[in-house]
Amino acid sequence: MDDLPSIRRSLQFLVMIALFVTAYFAKDFVLPILLGFLLALTLSPVSRALHRAGVPHVASAFLLVSATALVIMIIIGASAGTVALWSDEIPRMGAEIQQKLRSMADTVENVRAVTSEVEKISGEASAAQEVVVKQPSLLDNAFDTITTVGATLAVTLILALFLLSSGQLFYLKLVQAFPTFEGKKRALTTVYDVEKRVSRYLLTITIINAALGFCVGVYLTLIGMPSGYVWGIAAFLLNFLPYLGGFIGSALVGAFAVVHFDTLGYALLAPLGYQVLTGVEGQLVTPYLVGRRLAMNTVAVFLTVVFWGWLWGIAGALVAVPFLVVFKVICENFEPLKTIGIFLSGEEVVIEEERENGSEKTEKTSRDTSGERPKEAAKETA
Repeated sequence: MDDLPSIRRSLQFLVMIALFVTAYFAKDFVLPILLGFLLALTLSPVSRALHRAGVPHVASAFLLVSATALVIMIIIGASAGTVALWSDEIPRMGAEIQQKLRSMADTVENVRAVTSEVEKISGEASAAQEVVVKQPSLLDNAFDTITTVGATLAVTLILALFLLSSGQLFYLKLVQAFPTFEGKKRALTTVYDVEKRVSRYLLTITIINAALGFCVGVYLTLIGMPSGYVWGIAAFLLNFLPYLGGFIGSALVGAFAVVHFDTLGYALLAPLGYQVLTGVEGQLVTPYLVGRRLAMNTVAVFLTVVFWGWLWGIAGALVAVPFLVVFKVICENFEPLKTIGIFLSGEEVVIEEERENGSEKTEKTSRDTSGERPKEAAKETA
């Protein structure tokens, strides 16, 4: 019996590992379901507002999901041609970048030559037998990517449509799954809190990213970058990737600017402006609009993005922060997990909670003291 707590902790640890292993191998199945729930959470406040205005759940769900699908199709249609053209010109762009950055290329070539000489001296290069593996063609890779993305989007939109059409049915089923009234109340409070925070976060972030993409597209168009609207769409999508998205976008913009502009100094204006805009958004706009209650520990956010990026690639990095918001809300609503919720919270939230707890303790102490003084006075009078 003394070993029971340690056995329980070991089993919980093994279950957690099993869940992550399952998520790794079942990515194609789990990812669309997770995206469908996130999309339904994002659109649920709008659907509920339309229902209060007299629109049935089925009609509002069909309207919202159709509008989302239309926006996705417009984004894909507007950028697909330009991206396909750029992919055909990547070898030429690489040669131009190498020519303009000749000094760096010479350094890399010297290192490569030294490495080749070391291999010749060691005899490994002559003894090894070269094996050439035939890689899939570019057309096959593109077809596989389009098929996977199309299937993921289809499952996501259909699942979101069913969830929004059901109205309160999902919440009722969840409440019925708990036997006690306290469990029902806790589950319903947690679900509504998750819905409110996740929808607020995703809607706010989507609007902020759209504004950032518009500003980036206008700025790059003004300095003479071709297809500025495509870079605006790329900035909108990449900014869903915290911390890393801005650097990836700046690197891509810088590479294309070096190819397009004649001078290196003028080409640096493109990534510099991109970084300034993303810096203003990340340091000023997003903290002000998202609010302190959704502020999270930056280390936890970064590690979560890295972990889910390793687990599922770009798609995992994009859904990492919404998943962390859901997990944080669940931890805050269950007493055994509140320590994890405090760890995931930002510094301002932790300080605010400490002040609230301190004020509550002070009020309790003052009440106890005020209650004891009349008793002492009564004893002295007696």
